[in-house]
Parts: sequence; structure tokens; C-alpha cells
Amino acid sequence: MLTVLALASVVLLGIDPSQAIVIYTGWERHALLGSDVRLSCSFFSWRWTSDDVTFSWTYRPDGSKDSISIFHYTGGMAYVDNKGPFRDRLEFVGNPGRRDGSILLKNLDFSDNGTFTCDAKNPPDIVGRPQSSPLRRVPIQAGVITGAIIGVVLGLLVLIVVIYYLMRFLVARRVFSLSVSKHGKKKKEGSQQRQGPAPPADPSKVKAAASEKKKQESRKDKK
Repeated sequence: MLTVLALASVVLLGIDPSQAIVIYTGWERHALLGSDVRLSCSFFSWRWTSDDVTFSWTYRPDGSKDSISIFHYTGGMAYVDNKGPFRDRLEFVGNPGRRDGSILLKNLDFSDNGTFTCDAKNPPDIVGRPQSSPLRRVPIQAGVITGAIIGVVLGLLVLIVVIYYLMRFLVARRVFSLSVSKHGKKKKEGSQQRQGPAPPADPSKVKAAASEKKKQESRKDKK
């Protein structure tokens, strides 16, 4: 993919392939106030990586037309601007042997919004177009609010899922209870049907009981 992009760039720019270098930086970056952010820079070259490879970073604040140099790598040494806005907050984290000239900007400040531009040279490939990577700082309050909103949304989703499964459990429990109750009622009715009606009383016994009762009443009358 890099080779295709490099060829396209060479054709469009009309550069001699023997001296062409194509530089890549990241997209626009967003970071929280007080956080660290890595600004990436790499290149494609037709040559092997030279011992004289160089990386240069410049910075142009938002609203300004002028750029200032903030970092330079050459001869195997990294030179960081110790007087500018990024003094003591800039670190070289790239690997020149792998054509990586990335830098790390630490502890983002209120005034760090701007455009960071990287230029690279890999002699004899020295002709290339520097590439820029805008940086946008997000206030920590905005980050907290965004995190809180995401947390609330996730909480609501979890609550909805819990309610859904709770309702399913209650419905299943109700259906099971009705099924058990209906089955028990049918079983009881079937038992009663199997037992059948009570057998009729013996007529001779009924007649003897009636005669005995009459005798007892007659005795009482005589007394």
C-alpha cells in the first residue's frame, strides 16, 4: 500500500524516483488537557535507511501564520527545543532505523492547540513534501462530561437488559404455576371419577333399623 501511494505521489509531483521521499503523519488528534499524546511521523524512501536520516518538527499555533522549530533529529542525536512552549514536555519516541520520527507531547496545556508539521530526509532521497498533523486539546471538563454521558447510557442499557430478563423470568414462573395448578386439578377430578358413587344401603338393614327405632319409641311411651 505504501509503495502504491509513493508511486502515485511521485507521478503527481513529477519527482525523480531516485531522489523521492514520501512523508506520512497521523490524522487530526484530540487529547484531554493534562494527558500525553503521540504525534507520529514516518516516510517511504527508495533507498535503504541512511545513517544521515533526519527528522524535523515545527509547530504553528492556532491563529498564527508563523511556525517555530521544536525538534530536530540528525546524526543519531535528538535535539529538543528547551526554550519554546514545549520545553521539558517533548520526548523523541521514534526509531530512525525503522523510518519512524514520532514525538511524544506530555501534559497538554491550554495553549497547545495548533498544527505540527514533520519533515524527513533520507539522503540521497531529500525531495519530499512535509506533512502536518493538527492537534486539538479537549478540556478535561468536557472529557468528564463525555465520560459521564457514556456511563449513564451504559447504565440505562444494563438496566433495560435486567428488567427484560426479570420480566421473562416472572412470566415463565407464572406460566409454570398455572400449568402445575391445572394439572393438579385434573388429577383430583380423575381420582374422584375412578372412585365412583357410594353403594346403596342394604334394604333389610334399613328396615331392621327402622323397626328397632319404633320399639324404642314404644318403650318410652309406656314409661
